[in-house]
Amino acid sequence: MYEAVKSPYLVPFDGSFRVKDASHDPPKGAPDKKECRERLERSVAELSELQEVLFADDRWAILLVFQAMDAAGKDGTIRALLSGVNPAGCQVFSFKAPTVEELDHDFLWRTTRCLPEQGRIGVFNRSYYEEVLVVKVHPEFLAQQKLPQMPGRKSLWEGRYESIREHEKHLARNGTVVIKFWLNVSKAEQRRRFLARLDEREKHWKFTPNDVREREHWKEYMEVYEDAIRNTSKSWAPWYTIPADDKPYMRMVVADIVVRSLNGLGLRWPKPVAGGAELEAMQAELQKEGGSSKDGPKSKRRGGGGR
Repeated sequence: MYEAVKSPYLVPFDGSFRVKDASHDPPKGAPDKKECRERLERSVAELSELQEVLFADDRWAILLVFQAMDAAGKDGTIRALLSGVNPAGCQVFSFKAPTVEELDHDFLWRTTRCLPEQGRIGVFNRSYYEEVLVVKVHPEFLAQQKLPQMPGRKSLWEGRYESIREHEKHLARNGTVVIKFWLNVSKAEQRRRFLARLDEREKHWKFTPNDVREREHWKEYMEVYEDAIRNTSKSWAPWYTIPADDKPYMRMVVADIVVRSLNGLGLRWPKPVAGGAELEAMQAELQKEGGSSKDGPKSKRRGGGGR
């Protein structure tokens, strides 16, 4: 089973996490923006190579879960992280308000059917955690879920945490590496980014009046994030709380954790179907068709290819 890689942002597994202890900013002595971008570039290149082996090895699936307040940088971080990965080797899903069909199933159904296959990297931009975050802040949403029996609120949330823990442990037992990131943006930085969006016409589509209204619930959101992360950070499905006020630093840290996680899986190339003598015979036969293999166009296979 996957073991969480060490990081100053790894949430303890003992339930001791507190939001007030999680930083929004890089630590003193952190790399400057230029170095962060250079390190990110190196990690992206390494991830591209690792994804190719992951695809060929076909034993593990990777699920990266991103949760954050609006404007924390989820989309940009996902885009930067996967910029060098073959699209055939990754799957990204964004989860917004549930549809009528999704509301007719249990709260894990809509994300379970989007889980990555073996050999692929899956990304959830928001996830089943919305059911213990936004729904907890706005319990009126529970009425839409048509639960046959409505337990007490405390019992309801504890039951959902238990379901999530069991769900993630089941995935881990069966080869899905679950790595969860909370991009921890400050309220002041979110305000600055909202204002920047309003100053640029081409970014107005990202903005809704509800974004501002939700700021009124900031304290409540911090409380529910704390509760959810504290209850579900486990060795088989760890949470990392990443400072999000500095985007280059945030992206560098996320990429580093993902790359080190894949490096720890013992990924390996499959054994060739044909033996050495058979490969040499095939090579000789192809060369007889006309010229040497050196005469053909040069190519470098990257990022996953077909199976």
